[in-house]
Amino acid sequence: MTGFARVSGATANFRWAWEVKSVNAKGLDLRLRLPSGFDAIEAEARASLGKKLTRGTCYATLSAQREAVTPEVYLNEGLLRRLAEAISHVGTNDTLRPASIDGLLGVRGVIEIRDAGDEESDLLAVQRAALEGLGETVTALAAMREQEGAALALILTQRLDRLTTLRQAAEDCPARKPEAVRAKLAESVALLAGQNKFDETRLYQEALLLAAKADVREELDRLETHIAAANELLQKGGPIGRRLDFLAQELGREANTLCAKSNDASLTAIGLELRVEIEQFREQVQNIE
Repeated sequence: MTGFARVSGATANFRWAWEVKSVNAKGLDLRLRLPSGFDAIEAEARASLGKKLTRGTCYATLSAQREAVTPEVYLNEGLLRRLAEAISHVGTNDTLRPASIDGLLGVRGVIEIRDAGDEESDLLAVQRAALEGLGETVTALAAMREQEGAALALILTQRLDRLTTLRQAAEDCPARKPEAVRAKLAESVALLAGQNKFDETRLYQEALLLAAKADVREELDRLETHIAAANELLQKGGPIGRRLDFLAQELGREANTLCAKSNDASLTAIGLELRVEIEQFREQVQNIE
């Protein structure tokens, strides 16, 4: 199922934002993109997504940016004092001038300029806040997917109603009536009776076998059962996409068998319509979680 959600926030000296979107897929495929320093939360982030989603390809991207802060200056007074004392014992001449404060401050380690807020506790706080934000994002995504699912449920129910109508048409098809089957067999017997070396007993056995093979009673019963099961799943709700997909395959198998066993053009036409409706039903099922 498709959906998109975005949640942002600010913690410590960071501004962060989650963007999560999902597209249709047979299974669940989670794809996370995390900025540097947030690898530690990947396992929990995947678990959070897996609790809400069971089907689809999900792209979750976290962006985090430090806010502009004033750098902090650290002066190593002890080192500066020791340098001054050491230099004071050095004599001066025409080529060697006395040490100046700017020269001493340029010595490595005397002055350090650091970004404020680099403490580990701040990073941990941002990671915790990001995980909570992901929970809100996934909840919003799931709500959007539920709205889509409700709309698709109406479409699938209409498809199942159409399948029920076609199945009943096959049930009531005049070509399935005993008298119609008898007339067709009688016509075939009359045609073959004019041939030489005609074995009436053998022909009678073959006619009975042909009539048995052409009976689509079992296929019609299984179609009815599968349609009822699909309607029950839609009424129940929840993550039912895979089970509906299985039922769609079974419905297609029964429709194919009905067409293969049909010995009348009108019944075959109904079977072909069933196959078309089932295929459209199956395509919509791919959008269901």
